[in-house]
Amino acid sequence: MQFKRIFLLVLDSLGVGETTDAINFSDNGANTLGHIKEQYDLFIPNLKKIGFLDTLNMSDNSNVDAYYTIAKPINAGKDSLNGHYEMMGIKNNIPFKTFNSGFTYDILNSIENVTGRRVIGNKCCNDDSIINELGERQMNYGSLIIYTSADSDLQVAAHEDCIPIPTLYQYCEKIRAITLKDDWRVGRVIARPFTGVPGKFKFINSARRDYAVKPPKKSVLDSLIENSYNVIGIGKINVIFDGQGINKCIKATNNAEVVNKLLDIMDKNFTGLCIANLSDFDGLYGHQRDVVGYGRAIEELDVDMPMILNKLELDDLLIITADHGNDPTFKGNDHTRENVPVIIYSRNFKTPGRMQPFETFANIGATIADNFNVDAPEIGISILDDLK
Repeated sequence: MQFKRIFLLVLDSLGVGETTDAINFSDNGANTLGHIKEQYDLFIPNLKKIGFLDTLNMSDNSNVDAYYTIAKPINAGKDSLNGHYEMMGIKNNIPFKTFNSGFTYDILNSIENVTGRRVIGNKCCNDDSIINELGERQMNYGSLIIYTSADSDLQVAAHEDCIPIPTLYQYCEKIRAITLKDDWRVGRVIARPFTGVPGKFKFINSARRDYAVKPPKKSVLDSLIENSYNVIGIGKINVIFDGQGINKCIKATNNAEVVNKLLDIMDKNFTGLCIANLSDFDGLYGHQRDVVGYGRAIEELDVDMPMILNKLELDDLLIITADHGNDPTFKGNDHTRENVPVIIYSRNFKTPGRMQPFETFANIGATIADNFNVDAPEIGISILDDLK
């Protein structure tokens, strides 16, 4: 075992340029980090020092403190589930569906049939504006507000005084069951209870519940658990893997909370893997096409980087990457098919610098598996021996 603890930090949606197959997704020209940098004067000296900006053109920079490269996606989808699956060594040929223009009549009709409730909404929304728009009507008719975030999700909102939260959960379980059909294959069904009065409605975030799907195959996480290693998930990691292969789940609802929980975990003595997902990049800024907000969020991470790096022990490894792209300058509000950055840092590295591009995200999982001497995943090549 070369490293006792590995920390994997996923910058949700922070891609670094179109993939060779981007045209198949109508995403040719997308570049999340590159276009943010063009339109926003990024000041990120700490991320720059570990090669983050060098991933944009893969320039050769020996004056860095980390190894850096890019990874290409091979899974069929450009969603968070497929990205994380691939990262942990799962090849998945079936993409999850997105419904940016609204769910089909068949889906909505089936929801009404299994819940006995009228459906309203059926639109794309990434904030609480939908409950302030439709909340009063929802209460008047006892209906369900159905919407999506432009990710592969189907969200169900209802006021707690109109539809009790346990009942909303039951409805979501039924909706989860019907949306497993291949034609309607949604990654997550999400219960979103809210409270308040007209004009002042707000989500009850503590009562949010996600109904995901189990990974289709065994992942590196499962192999670690089978060999009695710790696998700690911070943020939406537990939801993405539906609890599979994770033995400690730490809830966090925004980037600041995720970083704070990560710093807490770094003070603990454990052997294994800790994965944290910074979801604000995607949910708050990518889908919202908010270039300035996205840029500021990257700068906030840069401020946190010295604290993260300083907490690493000599036998720790930090890997920073992303799961897909979501270019805030691009058309629409969907994810974009992009390569992702890979930054690998240890305080013991003697010759950090540029590495050859990874042909799949799965090289990350393969390297983690190799380090802990567990079963290698079905895809991916370990680069552990190259880390010196």
